[in-house]
Amino acid sequence: MNGILVQEQFGFRMQHSTEQAAFSPISSILMAMNKNQIVGGIFCDPQKSFDCVNHKILVDKLQFYRIDGKFKTLIELYLTNRYQKVTLNKIDYNTNSSKLVRINFGVPQGSILGPLFFLIYINDLTTIINKDINIVCFVDDTSIIMTDTNRDDFNLHANMLFNDINIWFNNNLLNLNFSKTHYLEFRSIKHYSDNVQIQHNHNYISNTSETKYLVLIIDDTLSWKQHISRN
Repeated sequence: MNGILVQEQFGFRMQHSTEQAAFSPISSILMAMNKNQIVGGIFCDPQKSFDCVNHKILVDKLQFYRIDGKFKTLIELYLTNRYQKVTLNKIDYNTNSSKLVRINFGVPQGSILGPLFFLIYINDLTTIINKDINIVCFVDDTSIIMTDTNRDDFNLHANMLFNDINIWFNNNLLNLNFSKTHYLEFRSIKHYSDNVQIQHNHNYISNTSETKYLVLIIDDTLSWKQHISRN
């Protein structure tokens, strides 16, 4: 899309595969482990992010990327003045339906433009992160790999980074699911790992020894197996 979307975004894009998204952080982890650096990852799980996209913020971002004029107006008309109601059993339309409520959030589900709108909405997330840090986004799933040679510096920078991420989410009216956002520190089998406590406003994310990442389940020694989803 004319170079608008950041390279760190792999979702809903041609020539950007799940395999590529998985290779990027794993490659960074292996390089850091070979250098005997401290390396850890924050695996973020946004909460109902597609449903929480604010239409005004989205339109402002479109304008920032120079999507303006009649095209911007057309998109505004497409997004705004949408209403929804809930109807139960479809027996009595008057008594079993809620009132019409205007929709001010969310990208249209099942639409062709919906995924593109969402990618534009979260496109600037990567700009708040130092270029030395590996970040990979697959739609809204975001993994951040951090390295350092000093334990105290690592802990400080990890918490500062997580604070910046939460500020970005709050400013964009999105939320992280803290119960499903994890910190995982990678190590050799013989390496002892101190526990890192990562928090924002005294809300801590859990430390784990393994996590699901895209189609893989990876553990702290970087052995992995394919994740098979059972619906």
